[in-house]
Amino acid sequence: MRLDKIFTIPSVANYPKILLRDNWYNDNYMSLIQEKIATYSPAQLSIDAVGDSKIVLLVGITGAGKDTIKNALLREDDFYNFVSYTTRQPRENKGVLEQDGREYHFITIDEAMEMLERGEFIEAKEYAGNIYGTAFEGLQQAVSEGKIAINDVEVQGVEEYKKYIRNAIAVFILPPNFEEWQRRLQLRYDPEEFRQEWPKRREAAIRELEHALKVPYYHFVINDELDKAVEATKVIAHNDDMFTRKDDEARLLARDILDAIRKHV
Repeated sequence: MRLDKIFTIPSVANYPKILLRDNWYNDNYMSLIQEKIATYSPAQLSIDAVGDSKIVLLVGITGAGKDTIKNALLREDDFYNFVSYTTRQPRENKGVLEQDGREYHFITIDEAMEMLERGEFIEAKEYAGNIYGTAFEGLQQAVSEGKIAINDVEVQGVEEYKKYIRNAIAVFILPPNFEEWQRRLQLRYDPEEFRQEWPKRREAAIRELEHALKVPYYHFVINDELDKAVEATKVIAHNDDMFTRKDDEARLLARDILDAIRKHV
């Protein structure tokens, strides 16, 4: 399906691996994308091929340290970097441009829509005019290499994985307490930026923690000392989703942090 033949938008032929410019969007075009994602379901052959694959899904409120833990685990031989797809352009992070195949697989809108048509995504979403998704192909590659796939996702994405991947292990990364979480957030922004960002970060943290605490399948890992947090996540990954007393203790701490965030307006 070529969108540039359906709607009056320039051809993507001269823009490989790069997102269409925002001002090329029109209402019909965006409606088609949103409708396709809203009604999307993976191909059954893809589901059957990876049903017993193991994947660790790292979730966490902003500033908890999930990216740091993920990068530490990927330095281990037994983990595989399960990279998501996106139609947005690569960005610079601290002066370093994102690379195709490292931060994301950068694809065109046409390529993303074709993957949706073929049912190749495990889960997909549209955000700010861009398509994001993870594909079954990455899990198949992890299995072929005898490794555990690992990816960082939002809480909504975990639900999609749980529908199709029996060994999807959800790990919610937490700061040790509310005060430390605020300190970490403040280091990311100058004072004015923090003032603007705080309401959004607070609301997102409440929403994510409330959701995670309502369902039984989340492990919670406290990122107080990085080495210990990495080791705890590794143990969970290798224990085939078996829950222990430490999970109960971490879940209680998650409730305490949630209560503290709710009180701090």
